[in-house]
Amino acid sequence: MTALRDLHKDDKPREKLLAKGVEALKNEELLAILLGSGVQGKDVRKLSKEIIAMMDKGIDELSLKGLCDIHGLGTAKASQILASLELSKRYLIKSNKRITDAKDVYDELKAFSTKNQEHFLTITLDGASHIINTRTVFIGTLNQSLVHPREVFADAIADRAAGIIIAHNHPSGTLEASRADVQITQRLKEVSKLVGIELLDHVILAKGGYYSFSDEGLL
Repeated sequence: MTALRDLHKDDKPREKLLAKGVEALKNEELLAILLGSGVQGKDVRKLSKEIIAMMDKGIDELSLKGLCDIHGLGTAKASQILASLELSKRYLIKSNKRITDAKDVYDELKAFSTKNQEHFLTITLDGASHIINTRTVFIGTLNQSLVHPREVFADAIADRAAGIIIAHNHPSGTLEASRADVQITQRLKEVSKLVGIELLDHVILAKGGYYSFSDEGLL
């Protein structure tokens, strides 16, 4: 069994961390520090690489049983890994920006207000209205054939979002909702009820400011 202390100096993640900072470490090196040692017939580096390979397939799919299926990983170390991931997730979510109104949406997406092409965007939110992710769904003229509910809600479902905000820019500068804008919003509102992810707002962005469907009582 090879522990961190038994590795050659150049291979020691702790020494590398001290010399170059935590950002310089590879994923398996970070995990090796957490594990501390390997098991009989499998050193800490090999064990770490196997675990990282499983993590790369999807963090959300990790489970205590799945980790323990890796030879050499018992419940104690598997629990350490899961606890570390959950703690990191909670602090990352805590530090994320929170959306409380349309002004927050505009501030988050302001860079798109001056684009010469229309961009349709989504912001997924957790239950406390922290941003999970911001995405450009498509670029082009807005119409119902392009704004397909599947494309809009697929990532929100993958994010396990509690709510979603949609937004798009008006290169013309107008801050009025078009008939197509209203129809698209109504359609997505209906789908949001079916999938259980609340459509919180549709915000139109322009150089002169923003227009909020929620503020106008249209949602």
